[in-house]
Amino acid sequence: MSSLTTAALSPPAVAGDRVGAASPAAGRALAALRIATGSIFLWAFLDKTFGWGYATTSESSWLEGNSPAEGYLANVSVGPMESTYHDWAGQAWVDLLYMAGMLGLGVALVCGVALRLTAVAGTAMMLFLWLGEFPPARHLSDGSPSGSPNPLVDQHVIYAAAMIVAAACSAGRVWGLGRYWARLPLVSRHRWLQ
Repeated sequence: MSSLTTAALSPPAVAGDRVGAASPAAGRALAALRIATGSIFLWAFLDKTFGWGYATTSESSWLEGNSPAEGYLANVSVGPMESTYHDWAGQAWVDLLYMAGMLGLGVALVCGVALRLTAVAGTAMMLFLWLGEFPPARHLSDGSPSGSPNPLVDQHVIYAAAMIVAAACSAGRVWGLGRYWARLPLVSRHRWLQ
């Protein structure tokens, strides 16, 4: 394909188009990280919704009327949010927010759109999940060892960091719809939506 044809098919550069500026390989690596992270959330949403038999059986699926967040929240046994999470277990509003969060994060990351908003919302969601596992605790509320392998960093911190890096580097512009998203009138007027 000629460079003229490639240029005609490529969306125009927009302000903040940083991915790949230093290295095309770095842009592709960040895009792969973004897509992989988004796939984690999208898969969790789909499995909990339809019960594909991995983490959720079909009998335990959201479509069967079960609470996707109840098992996690009811079994929190450590940390400052323990009693609050127990109170929230089985609440429809919590399930709706949890599932909307998983779907929203998954779609946004896989598609490469709204990464700034995703980084903020995703980090907040990861903080709530981190508080449920509360890695700094050495013991659970019943006195047994927590089994925490690291007192600060767990998968939730890594997921939040991946979302922040994807947003900071405009990683949706490589292998994603980020360039097109940024050109939408609403998004171009409100840069926090990029």
